Amino acid sequence: MTSADLLPAAVLKRKAVVYVRQSTQAQVQNNLESRRRQYELVDVARQRGFCDIEVIDDDLGRSASGTVARPGFERLVAWLCAGEVGAVLCFDASRLARNGRDWHHLLELCGLVEARVIDLDGVYDPGRPNDRLLLGMKGSISEFELGVLRARMLDAARAKARRGELRISVPIGYLWHREIGLGFDPDMRIQEVIRLVFARFRQLGSARQVLLSLIAEQVHFPRPSDGKKLVAFEWTLIRYRNVISVLKNPFYAGAYVYGKGEKRTEIVDGRARTSYGHRKPLEQWAVLLKDHHQGYIEWAEFERNQKQLAVNAYGTLGGPKSGRGGRALLAGLLSCGRCGRRLMVSYSGRPPGQPVYRCDRSNQMLGLPRCFTFGGLRVDAAVARELLRAVEPMAIAASLEAERRYMEGRGEQRRIVELELQQARYEASLAERRYAACDPDNRLIAAQLEKSWEAALRRVEACQARLQTVATPDPATVPPDFTGLAGDLDAAWNAPGVTMRARQRLLRALVTDIIADVDEAAREVVLTIHWRGGQHSQLRVRKPKSGEHGCRTPEEALAVMRSMATRWSDADIAASLNRMGMPTGQGKTWTAHRVSSLRRVHGIRAYRSAEKNGEWLTMTEAATKLGVTHHRIRRLIEDRVLEAEQVVPGAPYQIRVCDLQDGRVIAAIGRTGRPCRVDLENQLTMFTDT
Repeated sequence: MTSADLLPAAVLKRKAVVYVRQSTQAQVQNNLESRRRQYELVDVARQRGFCDIEVIDDDLGRSASGTVARPGFERLVAWLCAGEVGAVLCFDASRLARNGRDWHHLLELCGLVEARVIDLDGVYDPGRPNDRLLLGMKGSISEFELGVLRARMLDAARAKARRGELRISVPIGYLWHREIGLGFDPDMRIQEVIRLVFARFRQLGSARQVLLSLIAEQVHFPRPSDGKKLVAFEWTLIRYRNVISVLKNPFYAGAYVYGKGEKRTEIVDGRARTSYGHRKPLEQWAVLLKDHHQGYIEWAEFERNQKQLAVNAYGTLGGPKSGRGGRALLAGLLSCGRCGRRLMVSYSGRPPGQPVYRCDRSNQMLGLPRCFTFGGLRVDAAVARELLRAVEPMAIAASLEAERRYMEGRGEQRRIVELELQQARYEASLAERRYAACDPDNRLIAAQLEKSWEAALRRVEACQARLQTVATPDPATVPPDFTGLAGDLDAAWNAPGVTMRARQRLLRALVTDIIADVDEAAREVVLTIHWRGGQHSQLRVRKPKSGEHGCRTPEEALAVMRSMATRWSDADIAASLNRMGMPTGQGKTWTAHRVSSLRRVHGIRAYRSAEKNGEWLTMTEAATKLGVTHHRIRRLIEDRVLEAEQVVPGAPYQIRVCDLQDGRVIAAIGRTGRPCRVDLENQLTMFTDT
């Protein structure tokens, strides 16, 4: 030690701080020699004469570029400000800082408290101009070196990425092969589950619905258990992030992409803070090489998927939202013919309420008058009729296609379960081999291997049970009758088992968009339907007048009521309407009280028994007069022996008194020895006279 390296006694009384740092976690795990040499600076501090030595290693795995927080460095600065530090020992200048701000701030504090900076080259006093100049040059060289290294590495990575040769991390389902480059993962189960996600989105058009359908079928998705190596997987129940990551990743479309994210730097509390993973638009990606490798889908389908996901999330003008159920058939499909915005759906009346389509975005955002509003029931019914009319010529082909897709879905589900069973059997056999290879006397290990074997066998049994369930459908569940679909499209559309989501999906399969407007002069809703394929058609739906609503009593029921009111009681009218299948305006059955209320509202005169003059009789009164049963009178009427009248079909019979004195009626009633049958004039006997 030279005289220049000797430290004053006042400096030696204070503590020496050994600062240990490595830039990344990979360096912490792999560069063990560098870390060991930094810890050896403790011996250097003792040789210099320090007794109190502190080691700061809180910043292992943290960069010194100034973009991340370094709690160890901040603690060192706090000790310097308190005057507790006599010397700072580091391996080289780059360990303390890689940016000029932190480096010169540290030198300024060391000069103020007369602390020394010690590295492997010697001892420096920042209070001296020559030492300060040398330390400043070391810091500048360290900062410049970092910039050069980063620029070289990034330029080399970009050049290799432009050729599609940079081996970046790839999504699940792909592997980097040594000879052929990027290719499919050889695990068929992984390939099948990824293809299943794309197939379901092709059918449902919604990532959320894909998730729900796969969860209902207990589909599992692989999760890496070995970090980024993507060699070992744990199969867990599929989650939403699995579905959305598969749908949004361009690698599955056979494209090599580099630079689709960016980092952003902002100043927080006087320090630069960098955040990563911010997505960039497709046109700003650094490298995009289509048809680089074999894809699970085509690039055109990938672009359609991105548009559909964007429309589902934000309701943009790029297309209609996917069918999400509810009570409105045209939700997310209607556009305003005046302002071009999507129509909103609201519900009026008591729960569940009736759908109402309204265009009031301009009123909400700009304070302008609302474009228009109209009810949804009549419009939905009119569009549904138009849709059924359009698909009627191809109903048979549609039924065959529906049956084919249904069978494909069942086969796809069975294939997934079979692959899961195959892997479960392999894991069970592997657990069995491990248990067999273990020394039976080593019970600590044998017991754990035995438990693993039992768990694997239970998984095999569960997979076998699922496969049996899929292969053998539940007899209580009747498979859909696709042959009847072509015969009665209206019944199939209104079947109880058909959900509104299914109707919306069918509508979106044939219709691209519907432009709506209201003709106030004619009081009609004008719908311009844009069919897939480029065809257009216009549909006009009458708007109801004030007071006219969907709960009005049908005119047919009112006509029956007017015809029967003067001859029959309210109870008879209610029974007749119920037999004819005419419900009330609210879809309920008729009662005498409801008939009476409706008559008073519409001014229909009531039935009064005093007005009967004895000319007409009911079936009951006729049976009493003739002394026979009610059934006997009905049989005579059906055989057309006894004349009777009905106001409307289904109403009670009315019989004239004079018709009871007819000879045929008296003769038919007089036959008591055999059933009351009528001998027809033109009927031939079965047995001729011999």
